[in-house]
Amino acid sequence: MNISKPPLRHEYLNTREIRGSLVILEGVQNAAYDEIVTINGKTGRVIEISGDKVIILVFDGTQAFTLADTRTRFTGQLMKMPLSVEMLGRTFNGAGLPMDSMGALPTNEWREINGTVINPVQRVYPRFPVQTGFSAIDGMATLVRGQKLPIFSADGLPHNELAARLAVNAQTVVFAAMGVSVDTMQFFQEAFDENNARSRAVLFINLASDPPAERLITPRLALTAAEYLAFTHGHDVLVILTDMTAYVEALREISSARGEIPGRKGYPGYLYSELASLYERAGCIKGKGGSVTQIPILTMPGDDITHPIADLTGYSTEGQIVLDRQLHRQHIFPPVAVLPSLSRLMKDGIGEGKTHAVHADTANRLFAAYAKVADARALLSIIGEEDMTEEDQKILQFGERFETELIHHTAGEVRTFAQTIEVGLALLAGL
Repeated sequence: MNISKPPLRHEYLNTREIRGSLVILEGVQNAAYDEIVTINGKTGRVIEISGDKVIILVFDGTQAFTLADTRTRFTGQLMKMPLSVEMLGRTFNGAGLPMDSMGALPTNEWREINGTVINPVQRVYPRFPVQTGFSAIDGMATLVRGQKLPIFSADGLPHNELAARLAVNAQTVVFAAMGVSVDTMQFFQEAFDENNARSRAVLFINLASDPPAERLITPRLALTAAEYLAFTHGHDVLVILTDMTAYVEALREISSARGEIPGRKGYPGYLYSELASLYERAGCIKGKGGSVTQIPILTMPGDDITHPIADLTGYSTEGQIVLDRQLHRQHIFPPVAVLPSLSRLMKDGIGEGKTHAVHADTANRLFAAYAKVADARALLSIIGEEDMTEEDQKILQFGERFETELIHHTAGEVRTFAQTIEVGLALLAGL
């Protein structure tokens, strides 16, 4: 764990209970919420204080701990991480320790991983587009610099492939993977290496085999690194967080171990504020040259878009990109469902001088035409193509071309905004 090394304040031996990743002490004086402690050489964080009782979350787990020999030392410091522009090109684990062979990060710059609250008056309204290279996003739900735009996926859908393609297309990216398998970790690393993108990326990898408690700090480490690169060195940073569902499941596990009263579907009642504390770290600041743009990716349990994780993420962000299982079965990549997807900041980030002079008009006409495709396909299944009107047949043809020509991208294909609009105008010409 990367923390500063202040003088130790107090040491306690009176451990009351060890419960999963939690250690409960009594008789503790002057402890602080979020204070860093060391327990038998492992790092933990104070997550609850009630009188002289303190609950500590141990990041590396409590294996081999016993009540008799557990020694807890309070540092009087909050968790910090080292920062340097030399982070670019490096890979760290979910606790911020190097996973590559390059050793510790050489720097004297340390910052708390919880970040600092951005004064709303100092925020700059997002108005500049981010080109992802995918027409379904750039043309129909444009990402804007400083925005937080989540991707709603599900098990079996290619969100990892999409995340990798988005990351390697970005100029500066901070990539945080939570609860992933070793195979998935290797896939991401190979994607960066094959596209020569490693030198402009910082990777934080939390494996499924790592303690769940570690998963709770991984996105905070990534966002702290992104804020440093953006607001100290002027980079426009794209932060990709995947999979937020793994993060929330770890949060639920810790909440259950604490004995908290569960909310919807067993998740803690503070889930909304917990997610908002991460998502609100995106944005642009007056007088700062850089920006932090977020693309959190989450897998919806049971493909349920009303599930608490997706629902509360939608409240805290500015739209969503929804992946569709039927499009995936048709080998459309990325399988973006255009109709339920939207970007609430799109209208301010497109137009002449930004993307294309007719971007808004083209997107509106494409959306209106594609909205008729579902009705035409339902009619086709009832009466057959021979009895359909010429207009309905054109709508069917438009729907197929829209999915195969605008949504679908071949391997390695990256389109500019102008190319996306050209494809859209060609499709509309067919109508």
